[in-house]
This record gives sequence, structure tokens and C-alpha cells, in this order.
Amino acid sequence: MGHMSVSRRTLLGGLGGLVLAVQMPPRRARATGTIVEDVTTPFSPNAFIRIDERGVVTFIMRNVEMGQGIYTGATLLMAEELDLDPETVQLEAAPPDVAYVDKDMGTQATGGSTSTMGEWVLLRKAAATARVLLVQAAATRWGVDPAACRTEAGVIHHDASGRAVGYGEVAAEAGRLPVPPDVSLRPPSAFRLIGRSHHRLDSPAKVHATAQFGIDARVDGMKFATVAACPVMGGTLVHVNEGAARAVSGVVDILRLPNAVCVVGSTTWAAQMGLKAAAPEWNAGENAHVDTALVYRQLHDGAAQPERGIVAQEKGDAHAAVAGAHRQYAATYQQPLLAHATMEPVNCTVHVTPDRCDIWVGTQVPLRARDSAARITGLAADQVHLHNMYIGGGFGRRLEHEYVEQAVQFARQVPYPLKIVWSREEDITLDRFRPAYVDQIAAGLSSHGNIVGVTHRIVGPAVVARWAPEGLMPNGMDGDLLAAAADVPYDFRASYLDFVRRETPGVVTAWWRGVGGTRGLFVMESFIDELAAVAGRDPIEFRRHHLKNDARAIGVLDLASDKANWSQPMPKGSGRGVAVQFLFGSYLATIMDVKVDDDGSVRVLRAVVAVDCGRLVNPDQVRSQIEGGLMFGIGAALFNEITLDHGRVQQRNFNRYRVLRMNEAPVIEVHLVESDADPGGIGETGTAAAAPALANALAAATGRRYRRLPLLGKQELDV
Repeated sequence: MGHMSVSRRTLLGGLGGLVLAVQMPPRRARATGTIVEDVTTPFSPNAFIRIDERGVVTFIMRNVEMGQGIYTGATLLMAEELDLDPETVQLEAAPPDVAYVDKDMGTQATGGSTSTMGEWVLLRKAAATARVLLVQAAATRWGVDPAACRTEAGVIHHDASGRAVGYGEVAAEAGRLPVPPDVSLRPPSAFRLIGRSHHRLDSPAKVHATAQFGIDARVDGMKFATVAACPVMGGTLVHVNEGAARAVSGVVDILRLPNAVCVVGSTTWAAQMGLKAAAPEWNAGENAHVDTALVYRQLHDGAAQPERGIVAQEKGDAHAAVAGAHRQYAATYQQPLLAHATMEPVNCTVHVTPDRCDIWVGTQVPLRARDSAARITGLAADQVHLHNMYIGGGFGRRLEHEYVEQAVQFARQVPYPLKIVWSREEDITLDRFRPAYVDQIAAGLSSHGNIVGVTHRIVGPAVVARWAPEGLMPNGMDGDLLAAAADVPYDFRASYLDFVRRETPGVVTAWWRGVGGTRGLFVMESFIDELAAVAGRDPIEFRRHHLKNDARAIGVLDLASDKANWSQPMPKGSGRGVAVQFLFGSYLATIMDVKVDDDGSVRVLRAVVAVDCGRLVNPDQVRSQIEGGLMFGIGAALFNEITLDHGRVQQRNFNRYRVLRMNEAPVIEVHLVESDADPGGIGETGTAAAAPALANALAAATGRRYRRLPLLGKQELDV
């Protein structure tokens, strides 16, 4: 599909100027690679919906499915307004195009827990507009008032005359009608689908192994490859034992870039054995001196600098309030580099010819990936065809696309389609890491034990500055870091927050299932818990007092404490911890029970979560996201840290980068609050909740405070 000259304002501005006659690619049957050609030019009232003369409705999905369930949630939104059975809707991944730009992400991207928030009005209006046009076409054919018609399951009915017609039968006529400037949406009282649990629409394809992930790509004539790049960022390739590699049976080609080697084989095994025999040697370059101690030293130096950083929030005179308080209390928190370690390792299949480039990949940023491929190959954007696949775990890793660029650079060197799959070691070693941070925070307490002021300094990288530098850094502040730091539900009388930017040497830092939210919540909720202990007050009561102006936050806190039996004493060696949050437009309260055994091992027994995420689109999927997010977050909080030695990552596989095991999974209870507010995000909220709730539970069990992640690592800070 070529570049469409349509502005985002035209597309999103109330859908009053819907894109007409959009040229869409051939329809794909749900979750398979089968091409199904449309019989005639379909009715395409906008960039999201297509209806052919047989009545087959195709939903062009701009968000990428990576396990979060957006294919189901978004389909429910569309089917609600278009009066369809969601099981009958065909899904198609949107091609790279400006028509599908997400205004919150600033590009065509899936991430940041923005999908449902972004689609809540947009998709419903797109579907409602299509329905109005279809009904008008039927009413005109019958010579009746459109208001006398109703729709049900893809059929338009005129009850007074007993006539009925399917959407497909009037699709051509609907396509000739003027698009209405605005349409009414169904009131919540009329919802049939929204708010009711629905099974995942992509589950059958996954169960029957017809779902196509990036790693499943198969192309005629394709050859298999694996790569090794210099394990130290900025290093270069010095030598490859090409003779030994070519002596391996099945090795076809050996390709080079200045910093990487690619061994191509007739099978993946041949490529892997050929790469092992190639034994690449590296010049580590200028980052060979980088180690973890240097990273933390720079962060702590930034925390100690006397000058102001970039001031992000200044409410009252917080420094004076803290200094003049009845009691002062301060703490420093340290968080490590983290890898994504997705179950599906990085992979990309590319075929470059003189006038075309085809890419098969799972990516969260298809437009950026396509444009990079065009730049590398010298082709026009409409000569690059990106086939976006299911993603086996994104977590922000596939908001990066350097692996697509690498694959295109190698594929340019050969005439055949090239499928590259990184090894797990390559995937972790050359990840784009969640940054390490140091937070320095202080508060003043009144004689009654209430907070009178808070000062807070964040030290670390600005992910936004690299990923989205075009205007998302007002005054040099990474706005993402305000999550759970400045944007808190607590009512502090005076507060001050500044940011000292320190970019991590030797690695690239990136998004990781929330950066600001996961970092900030661990700091803020751990500190609030410490303040409650200093004030001699119950952690729930202390929070409730400071949440007095936020009814939704108090609501989830009260619900969680009730369901978790907060006041029930815990046995010796066990503890119960709480965390409250407002992140991604959603409120959560999380309470965890832990047991610390005599040998120091920790068992997470139970997690109780109360969720107010606004209007519930698919309640079952909200529960699943909380459960999965907590599992991801618990494993990271307990075990995970990326360390560097001579510029090299020391954790290269799951033997040293632990994931939570099945026998370690706690019982999880999720309690949902009915709300009339617009939907908030949910994909990263459970992950953010894990570390602070766990740290506070461990503190209750052991009597010591946990200010460094991972919680089961050493607790001394690297000052």
C-alpha cells in the first residue's frame, strides 16, 4: 500500500472527514496467512472497516496483538456500534501508514497501555458511521425513514413491512452516500458486548497453530540465518574463521557488517553451528571500560549534586516545609538495568530485490520499520511491504526496530529471502534495556504524623529523548518519569520534583512494560510505607488520610483491604504489603502476602488487586492483564538485574536472568470496580504494582526496609 496523503487531523477529527476509497491490501482470513481476494470493490467508509458484497466485515486493526488481547477488545468496540457478532469479523493487521498514527504515541505504534484509551471513541465512531450509511442505503431502497429501521447481527430490518437486508447487499449503495459529519454513539444502557466478558478471538488460531508469529514466517526459497554482533556497544568485527564456518554441512553464506556477522544455512541448525565455528573476534572499542559500578557511581553523583536539576514540579516551598517539619525523613532508592527477555526472541525475514523489499516481522512500530528499510535499500516507501505478524511478547522491546534494520542490511547482500533468528544469548546481550535509576526522596511530618512536604530527585536516562525527541521533552524533562512521582493521587501540601539526566554508558536504554510508572511506583509506595512506620500508623490508614481528595483511589484501597483481610494478623516470618497507584488512567490497590523461610527464600503467597480502570470493555481480559503483569513484575522485582563487566552483559540466558516459575506463582484475586469513566490503560499496571507491594510485604515480614531492586539481591546501595 502506498503512502496516503491524509492528515491525522482529517482522520481523527470526529471522523467528520473519513477517508474514502482507501486502497487496502487483500483481506487475510483471521490469524492465518491465507489471502482471500474480495469479490468486488468493498464498502470502505474509513480506514478501519471494509464490507464486501457477501457481507463479510473486515476490521483493519492498527494495534498489534502481542498477548494483551487488543484484537478482541478493539473488535468488541467496533462490533458494538456496527451490530455484529464479533466471531464473524475478519481481522487484518494495518499496513504501515500515517492513517494509523496513534496520537498518544506520536507514530504508528502499540504501547504505553494506550490502545483501548485511543480506540474507545475512534473505533466506535468509525463503526457507527458505517452503520448509519448502511441503514440509510437500505431505507432509501425501501423508501422509508431510516429511523424506522434497526440493525441486528449484520442485517438491517424494517419491522413495519417485515423487510430485511444484509449489510453486504447494500454495501455498494452505502459507498455512494455522503459521509455524515458526526454520528451518535450508543448509550451504555444499550451495550450488548462492552462490559461483558468475552473469550479471546485469537485463541482458536493459537490453539490450532494457525496463528502466524514473526518466527513462523515461511517464504519460498528462504534460507535460514543467525547472527552475532559485537557484545560491547560501539565495537567492531575484527575476524571471522570463514573456512571453518563453510566447512560445516549446510552453511550457504557468510555475511558481514562492520559490527556483526551473519551465517546463512539451509537449516537453522546449520547456521547456528556455522556461527559457532566462525568464532568471531571483536574490537570492543571505547565502551570496554564500562561496568555496573560506573553506572551507579554516575547516578549517585547526580543525586548528590547541589545544583537544581530540571524542575518538573514545584508546589509551595517544599524544601522549607520539610526543613521546618516536626520530623524529617529521607531515603534513597536504586533500581537496575532490566532486559525484556520475551519468549519469542528477536527475528525478522527479509527479501530485497532491485524494485521491492518484503519484510515479515512482529513489530510495535511498523511505520518506523518500513521507513528505515526504505532508507537502507534506497527504495521508495511504497516499494517496501511490511507484513506485520503476531508478537510473542513485546513489553516495549519491539518498540525498537534496530533488528529490522540489521536484517535488511544483511538481506541486501543476497538474492534470496533471508530469515534471521537471534539466539537467546544474542537477544538478552543486545537488548535495549530498561534504565537504571537512583531516586532521592525526603519528607517532613507534622506532630500528628501527617506529610507536610516532599522533595524528590530522579537521576537517570531520558528514554523519551531518544525514542521520541520531537517535542515530548518540554524544558528537557522526560515527561514519562512524572508517572507515580509527580502524578500521584496523594494530596501533599508542598512538593518539589527535579530530574538530573544521566545517560547510561555502554548500552541503549528503552521502554520496558512501563518505565516511569514502574520506576516511580516502587519509590513512592515504598517511601509512603516507610513514612507510615515512622509515624507509627497503619499503612492503609496512613494512605487513606493522604488520599482524602481522591474518591476512586480510596475506593480501590478500601476494596482491596477488605478482600485481603488486611487487619488479620500474619504469622511470624510472614508479611503483608500494600501499594496504591494511579497510572495509565487507571487506579489500582494491590496487597501481597509473603512468607520468608528460615533460609531466606521468599514465597509470594497471595496477591489481591482492586482495579478501577474506568469503563470495562472486556472484564475477563482486564483480569488476565493484571495476572500476567503481576507475574512479569514479581519475577523482575525478586530476581532480575542486568550487570556489565568490561562493557559486556553478564546475564545471557534464563539460567542467570530468572523468570518466575510455575510453582512460584501466587494465588491472584482481581476485583473489578464498575465505573462510568472512560477506559484507562491496564497492560502495565500489574507490573508496576509488583515491586512496591512486595517490598512492603517483605519489610513487614523481616523488619528491614528494601530500597534496592532486585529484592533478593544485596540491599546495600552502590554509593
